[in-house]
Amino acid sequence: MVDADRSRSSARVGLLVNPAAGRDVRRLTGGASVVDNYAKRRVAECVLEGLTLADPPVEVVAMPDRTGIAVDAIETADESLATDLLEMDLEGTAADTRTAAARFRETVDAAVVLGGDGTTRDVAGEIGPVPVVAVSTGTNNVVPTPIDGTLAGAAAALVASGAVPADAVTTRHGRVEAELRSGTASGDGRRLTALASAELSSRSFVGTRALLDPADLRGGVVSRAHPGDVGLPAVAGALVDSPVAGEDPGGVAVRLEEPSTADRTVRAVVAPGVLATVGIESWRWLEPGESVTFDLADGVVGADGERELEATDATAELRPIEDGPRLVDASRALEIGARNGGFDVGSTASSGPE
Repeated sequence: MVDADRSRSSARVGLLVNPAAGRDVRRLTGGASVVDNYAKRRVAECVLEGLTLADPPVEVVAMPDRTGIAVDAIETADESLATDLLEMDLEGTAADTRTAAARFRETVDAAVVLGGDGTTRDVAGEIGPVPVVAVSTGTNNVVPTPIDGTLAGAAAALVASGAVPADAVTTRHGRVEAELRSGTASGDGRRLTALASAELSSRSFVGTRALLDPADLRGGVVSRAHPGDVGLPAVAGALVDSPVAGEDPGGVAVRLEEPSTADRTVRAVVAPGVLATVGIESWRWLEPGESVTFDLADGVVGADGERELEATDATAELRPIEDGPRLVDASRALEIGARNGGFDVGSTASSGPE
């Protein structure tokens, strides 16, 4: 296994596969697709194949997992790739993702992450400025991209090797910070950071974590808004005049009410397989760092479609922040890589059109 402090001379790419992504209750209650471990292993194998584009070859270090996805994928990797596993204790929880991301921050030039919004959120909190190619294999997939693993690996290879300047193909995705305060002792001062949205739910317990009933949703703050997103970003996307991208500064605060009493209602995909009518009490733009408060008599603060913090007689303060993950536009990286000769082989490549 690789030592995080080992000196190196070649470019290195981190590979992180979350075995729990795409396996929650929304597969049973909604229309979310199932992404089993076999499918994740095949995507990981494709990522490793794409990484062979770099010349000279990159090194690859992967997060280990209890299901053996990383080990199985590495065993099939091309012999040109120097592959290894991070040396770390496994807990079988999201803590593994955060630990691996923190190690990647100091040891890799780019990372490929397989998971959903929750996985990308956990990575974002620890990986710092390392460019991330986020590949969709989860439930809520507002931020990760549904891209072929081979192309994702090729894009990461181009960025890590320097064939494509990272600054030309990466953007900082915003996040949303939430703090519970002025409530019961158990609910005072707790925080969470969401990637695409922090939501307030009237359901008084975390339970299966996933937001299942749109009637529970009471509002929140989003870092992006588009009607083609899922969850609260889709609701906000139905309200704003033009879409808000993840790299745009600030965010949107939305307060919801019962559709039967609301002056305005919109239709939005609030969860995979759930198209609902939502009542709008109000909405407004927020500048970076500008906060808005929600009173919670009894409810839960969630992040990216997952309920996280239970609260009673508390106030939730939410604000958009700009220190999110540095995400790679894989398509753009491949385009620039081709122009820069990243796909040329030896000295026989043509220097230009005839």
